[in-house]
Amino acid sequence: MFTTSRHDLGPNFTFGTATAAYQIEGGQTDGRGSAIWDTFAKTPGNVKQAHDGTTATDHYNRWPEDLDLIRDGGFEAYRFSLAWPRLIPNGTGEINQAGLDFYDRLIDGMLERGLKPFATLYHWDLPSALQDKGGWMNRDIAGWFADYAALVARHYGDRLHATATINEPWCVAWLSHFLGVHAPGYRDVRAAARAMHHVLFAHGTAIDALRSEGAKNLGIVLNLEKSEPLTDKPEDVSAASLGDAIFNRWYLGGVFKGQYPEELTAILAPFLPEGYERDMETVSRPLDWLGINYYTRGLYKADPSRALIPIGQEKGPLEKSDLGWEIYPQGLEDLLVRVSREYTKLPLYITETGMSETDDTRRVKFYDDHLQAVARAQKQGADVRGFFAWSLLDNYEWAEGYQSRFGIVEVDYETQKRTPKGTYRAFQGMLHNTR
Repeated sequence: MFTTSRHDLGPNFTFGTATAAYQIEGGQTDGRGSAIWDTFAKTPGNVKQAHDGTTATDHYNRWPEDLDLIRDGGFEAYRFSLAWPRLIPNGTGEINQAGLDFYDRLIDGMLERGLKPFATLYHWDLPSALQDKGGWMNRDIAGWFADYAALVARHYGDRLHATATINEPWCVAWLSHFLGVHAPGYRDVRAAARAMHHVLFAHGTAIDALRSEGAKNLGIVLNLEKSEPLTDKPEDVSAASLGDAIFNRWYLGGVFKGQYPEELTAILAPFLPEGYERDMETVSRPLDWLGINYYTRGLYKADPSRALIPIGQEKGPLEKSDLGWEIYPQGLEDLLVRVSREYTKLPLYITETGMSETDDTRRVKFYDDHLQAVARAQKQGADVRGFFAWSLLDNYEWAEGYQSRFGIVEVDYETQKRTPKGTYRAFQGMLHNTR
C-alpha cells in the first residue's frame, strides 16, 4: 500500500489514469483509416516480434468494463486520446460516423460513471494519407490538425473536462524523425527540425480552432526529463545543456516564451523552415494548464565523434525498470519546481508516469515515491493539480510491442481478461480512504 495519503496533495487534487487510442482500442475494421503505426509495425525490425495494434486490448468493444475499473479504483478522471484516423480516415475530408459514435459512447460512459474526461487530440496515430503528403514535415499539417481539432470541439467539447492538443511533441519530432525509433521512422536532421517546429505550430493553430469553437480548459502534454551531466567535466556539462535544449527547453521555451533555445537553433538553422520565427506568436498561444509526462533522467556525456549533435548518453547507477530506465523520483520534484519558477504559473498535471515491470511490489513503491515527490514540489510552490497513472491497462507499448507491461491492470492478451494488480489495489485503498 501507499504511504502517501490523497490528502497530502490537497483537497482538490485530481487522481486519474491514462491510455492512448492506438495502444488499447483495436477496432480497426469499423471505418477507421490507416495510421502511420499500422505501416511502421508491418516493416520488419521496427517492433519487437512484429507486434501491432490491430487488436491491442480490444478497448473498442470492452470500454464499459474498462471504465468500470477506473471508477471502482476510486479515480476521478480518465485521460484518453481520440484517434484522428478513426474520426477522419484520410486526415482531411470525409468523416467516419462510426468513429464519431464510438467516442460519443465512450465520453457519455465516463460522465455516467462520474469520471472527468481529459481528452488528447494527438497521441501519435497520424493518418497514413497525411504522411503521404509529408506528415509533420509539411507546414500544411497545422491547418489539417486545426480542422480536426475544430471537429472534436464541435462534437464533444461541451462534455470534455479538459483537452490537450499534442502528447509528447519530443517523441513526435525527435524520437520519430531524428532517432527513427517511432513511426514514421526517419533518421534525418532536416525532417526532425521541420517536425520540431511544425508540431508546435500545429499545437497553436489547434488552440485557436478549439477556442473559436468555444472549447475550454486547454493545454498541451510535454514529456520532460531531468537532464544531468555524466561527470562535472565542462564538456559533459555542456552536453547536458544541449540535451536539455533538445528534450525540454525547445518545447517549454516555444510554448511559454515564444522562443527556442539559441544553442539549438544555431545548430538547426540550416534545416528549420524558412521564416519559422513568424510563427512563434501562434506557437505560444495562452493555455489553461500544462501536462507533464515524466519517467526518468538523461545522463549526458560529450561525444565528439557524433556529427552535428556531439552528445551521448550513459545508463546511470540507479535502480532501473525492466526497460532499463532509471527510477529517479527526485527528478520529478526538480522538474516541477523548475517549470513553475522558470516557465509558467499555470496549473500542472502529471499526465503520465509509471513503470514497465512484472514485479508489482516495485511498481507500488515507484508510484508512492513519485507521489511524495509531487508533494515536496507543491511545498516549494509548484501548483500541481493532478496525477495520472500510466497506464490503466497493459497494452501495446509501441516499438516494445506487447512485451512491456506498464498497466495497473493486467491483461491476458489471449483472452483479454483484465485482472487488477497490486498497484491498482494500492490506489484503490488510498482513493477510497476519505479520512
